[in-house]
Amino acid sequence: MSEAKKTTDHKEIQKWAEQHGGKPSIIKGTEKDGSGEGVLRIHFPKKSDSNDSFEGVSWEEFFKEFEHSKLALLHDPNGNFNKLVKRD
Repeated sequence: MSEAKKTTDHKEIQKWAEQHGGKPSIIKGTEKDGSGEGVLRIHFPKKSDSNDSFEGVSWEEFFKEFEHSKLALLHDPNGNFNKLVKRD
């Protein structure tokens, strides 16, 4: 893995995810009070054995919760490694 990069730029995150086959998702069963908000993930369906654990959401929904939770994406610009972390 090359050096990880941290970003909050929506366009950069979406571009990186789509280039690597990632989809905006939440983990099923983590929604709060029917609000639709849950634990966010960028899911890679073609590289995952647990597709049933994820529910796809729109990028708009993803970034709404991303901002609400004050998250940043730590990722490998040249690979699939990624982790959503709190902003500093």
